[in-house]
Amino acid sequence: MREIVMDTETTGFEPEQGDRLVEIGGVELLNHMPTGRTYHVYINPEREVPEEAFKVHGLNYEFLKDKPLFREVAQDFLDFIGDAKLVIHNAAFDMKFLNAELGWLKMPLIPWEQALDTLAIARKKYPGSPASLDALCRRFGIDNSSRTLHGALLDSEILAEVYLELIGGRQPDLVLAPTSDGGHSADGTETWRPRPRPVPLPSRLTESESAAHHSFVEKLGETALWKKLNAG
Repeated sequence: MREIVMDTETTGFEPEQGDRLVEIGGVELLNHMPTGRTYHVYINPEREVPEEAFKVHGLNYEFLKDKPLFREVAQDFLDFIGDAKLVIHNAAFDMKFLNAELGWLKMPLIPWEQALDTLAIARKKYPGSPASLDALCRRFGIDNSSRTLHGALLDSEILAEVYLELIGGRQPDLVLAPTSDGGHSADGTETWRPRPRPVPLPSRLTESESAAHHSFVEKLGETALWKKLNAG
């Protein structure tokens, strides 16, 4: 199963009032395991924007004015996400902006059902508790100390860890990166198979423990299970 954990940054809250996307970040998961593939782009909003609109993510128009326009990256973005489930914190906000930008270009919109909202998952799982990304990091003990400013790719990477905890923790997969000789391959297929241990582990029994065991078995008589199985 392919998923894209993603985040966007914008100039404001309402695309219909002229606010635009300025950054998109995404992290690819296969079977809930990061593959190492990411997507990240800064976008020229095509308009002068007051500095206060950028305070939360530390960007400014001088930095963005030579970046590509959304129409120049739109197809690459759609190719990257494909039909993967989009894991987004407060998905309604990001989907609203993505589909507004796509709609202005007369390009196919992303179906709303393609998005999975981690904010809704967190509120359902922990009703009444804070459900911001920072609050969930504190709950799960995830280091977000580098998140002094919002950034789409950094937030996507942090959200990927939060998402894995929300759906049951990372323990079932044991590792969070694909392996070349075990676990899952980079395309998500299972490659691991049990193999005989090349060198048997040495016994951890001491001589006194072994002697005590044999003495105990002898006292059980000839019908002892250990003797029937030649294990005594």
